[in-house]
Amino acid sequence: MPVNVDLHLHTTASDGRLSPTELVELAASKGLKTVSVSDHDTTAGIAEAQRAVDKVPGMRLIPGVELSCDVPGGEVHMLGYFMDTSDGAFQQTLEVFRQGRLARGEGMVQKLAEFGLHIQWERVLEIAGDASVGRPHVAQALVEAGYFSEPAEAFREYLGRNGKAYVERSKLTPSDAVKLLNDAGGVAVFAHPWFERRGGEPEPEQSLIETVEELKAAGLHGMEVHYAMYDAATVDWLADLARAYDLIPCGGSDYHHSGNSREPLPGVNGPPMETVERLEWAARDLTALR
Repeated sequence: MPVNVDLHLHTTASDGRLSPTELVELAASKGLKTVSVSDHDTTAGIAEAQRAVDKVPGMRLIPGVELSCDVPGGEVHMLGYFMDTSDGAFQQTLEVFRQGRLARGEGMVQKLAEFGLHIQWERVLEIAGDASVGRPHVAQALVEAGYFSEPAEAFREYLGRNGKAYVERSKLTPSDAVKLLNDAGGVAVFAHPWFERRGGEPEPEQSLIETVEELKAAGLHGMEVHYAMYDAATVDWLADLARAYDLIPCGGSDYHHSGNSREPLPGVNGPPMETVERLEWAARDLTALR
């Protein structure tokens, strides 16, 4: 069955390497009908993406965002859909996170130098441009300097959660992220749950179930199930878990145009159109409560 929906896409507004317009054009070429720009800690790419979507007959854009959250020994990511992007408190919180990304990025450049990997912070800022600075921009600078052949290599040894040059930054707890999104009228969705790490190891099934229970109680509405880098068995297991807790099964490619050789393209995997309808219903309920 062809994939028509991709709810996890990144642009140059954060750590993607395609502009919102370029991303929409690529998505349209893959036959996608409903997409979400879900950049890290920013909604700055949504307006341009909407203008591009308006030029594609039958295509629709869902406003999104992705937040990084702290858990003991690791982090989880929370996606939000249909939030009010003009909400002042919401945007103020995103700005705090973006400033934290700047400080974290500069700190990582300094730590890399201690290991003999010398890149200029000014070059990282040039690569990021107007975007919310992220680790992929540091990784691109390392590749450009010839230290690695692709960004994923830099993450494995230096920039990942347990990497030699990793630096922490301010984040919400997952439950607080759910509340932030809900308060702005946004539908909160647990992003790529099977890839989250605690102590550098894949999350055990029981621990993941406990996390889902906690987040459901906090107001979670959905969970990524149809994620492009999951095999069929993982998708099936997560689909069962979503049904058990009445969570909307979401998903997409998590596409960044990262330069990594194994990155899935938009449209490789995604949820059914029914998912979009359920997200809309949840958003209407949240709006009624504001």
